[in-house]
Amino acid sequence: MAHFHAADGARLHYDDEGHGLPLLCLAGLTRTGRDFDYLAPHLPPLRLIRMDYRGRGRSDWTGAQTYTVAQEAEDAIALLDHLRIDSAAILGTSRGGLIGMYLAATAKDRLRGLCLNDIGPVIEPAGLERIREYIGRNPSARSFAAAAVAMEHNSPGFENVPSERWLEEARHHFALTDQGLEINYDPSLRAAFLAATETPPADPWPLFDTAEGLPLALIRGANSDLLSPETAAEMQRRRPDMIFEEVPERGHVPFLDEPESLRAIHEFLGNCL
Repeated sequence: MAHFHAADGARLHYDDEGHGLPLLCLAGLTRTGRDFDYLAPHLPPLRLIRMDYRGRGRSDWTGAQTYTVAQEAEDAIALLDHLRIDSAAILGTSRGGLIGMYLAATAKDRLRGLCLNDIGPVIEPAGLERIREYIGRNPSARSFAAAAVAMEHNSPGFENVPSERWLEEARHHFALTDQGLEINYDPSLRAAFLAATETPPADPWPLFDTAEGLPLALIRGANSDLLSPETAAEMQRRRPDMIFEEVPERGHVPFLDEPESLRAIHEFLGNCL
């Protein structure tokens, strides 16, 4: 178990394994580096780096005002500095993709490429509303098995997912306590999320356009309620060279071990060498 200290002293957890091309994996909003457990066995030889953002998983809780894309991007650069890595390929799931686009705008020389998992510059209101309903709240389920059933029923767009996968997901996202299951992140992330979504940017596309010149890939869940087909199409129009795969029977977000996801990731990694 490894940790480093951010500029403000926050102690942040990360995993670093393997050798070769550095791949920094950035997880979803309420998630941890375990987001990439399903992908890891399918990767070619490389250096796989995963971090728990502040307030999540095994990292320090530092308060709602620090749970921002800008701060988390700064922490990602601090981790690369800590590991003495000049540049890395970025694989960003949802929130992690927003951080990746922000890094393309603010620290482009540190990126070898950017792969986005079900995220773009325009985020659909339906997806945000679904997140708003659960973020920062403990589940009513009192066991992992019950939570797995609830996750299956409350994950729109997912089809033909084995029950074992939902059980794994429950174990990734919750901690078992004497009082039942609890979220494994700071509940004040809810306040940070609500504040961030109150005033969306007037024009989100310039952020996406800053990735110009970088190898770029996009994976979209075919049934996603966060990334629309129209936004994905506009991303392709702006970047005709962007690798694009759509994953059937998946909503937000694909697990990344689907054949379509793996095809996109492998091609992307080849472009980053």
